[in-house]
Amino acid sequence: MMPALSGRMPAIDLRSDTVTRPTAEMLDFIATAPVGDDLFGEDPTCNDLEREVAQILGKEAALFTPSGTMANQIAINLHTRPGDSILAEENTHCFLYEAGGAAALSGVQFDFVPTGDELQPAAILSRLRQDNVNSSPSTLMVVENTHNKAGGRVLTVDQVTAAASTARNAGVKVHCDGARLWNAAAYLRCPEQDLARPFDSVAVCFSKGLGAPVGSALCGTVEFVARARKIRKRWGAGMRQAGVIAAGALFALRHHRARLAEDHRRLLYLRDALCRAAASGKHIEVMNVQRPTNLLYFRVGSPVADALSLGRAGDAYSAKLADQGVLMFHLGGGWLRAVTHLHISDADIERAAEILVRNG
Repeated sequence: MMPALSGRMPAIDLRSDTVTRPTAEMLDFIATAPVGDDLFGEDPTCNDLEREVAQILGKEAALFTPSGTMANQIAINLHTRPGDSILAEENTHCFLYEAGGAAALSGVQFDFVPTGDELQPAAILSRLRQDNVNSSPSTLMVVENTHNKAGGRVLTVDQVTAAASTARNAGVKVHCDGARLWNAAAYLRCPEQDLARPFDSVAVCFSKGLGAPVGSALCGTVEFVARARKIRKRWGAGMRQAGVIAAGALFALRHHRARLAEDHRRLLYLRDALCRAAASGKHIEVMNVQRPTNLLYFRVGSPVADALSLGRAGDAYSAKLADQGVLMFHLGGGWLRAVTHLHISDADIERAAEILVRNG
């Protein structure tokens, strides 16, 4: 069920794919899942989840973590030393949305490749830091696929393979922030392991597109995951009967990957509706994304307006949508984000498109 506005239809919640709630089938699975002490390696549900996600991604081992932030930050900690530099695309999640974890926990800094370059080898090489008396070296490259702030854009198998090869040939480790790697694989119609193969480590999320209540996983070699398990314990996430929460993730892994194409189809319906409105003269700007998935960024307001006016317009538009039953974040500068997910139906997206266009 979606949140309901007083006396009205349930709201269409497009704020994020993290707002989903467990389905009845998932709750039944959670209720009957066998559990044990995970720190002793005795939780069968958690063990099954780690084994299955490692197999799907083509890695030797996996570690269940409470969040994607923890999975990314453990990988950063293990691949770097204090003072090192991480190379990533602009506006990557592990820089913007992980509470400064890379600096606070691992003492590292960032260098950025413009998202428009899509991690082409020349762009990577031009921004790698060398190790000398004046500079700390680039020791890790993080690739976010799909890239949230780039509109849910997918990097293809060829692109991630070329990018990882370029970094590795320069002596740099490569980590994939694959919170929505499931969406990338669904868009490309390829096995997830094809996208994970080039990376030394991969983090994936179960509570975004897959609709689990909580949880992520960090995958890599057996040796890497053993070290990661110790860092997870050090950072306070050693868990006992972890199967209680791992069960939702395991159910989602087994049952919700195949339906992601539905989210992408509904997102394209909404995008097309806004693009048609813009072409007809509405002051709507839709972010141009070559390979979109389940995220849509757009803004309303005069194209010649200043940033302050666009921001006010975005606040007002978001409030107006909420009053009419569509929930969406205004992210600043007039930009709003719509995210399709497990609980958005065809009827929901058609109604949302009509409301967005009418008020644009």
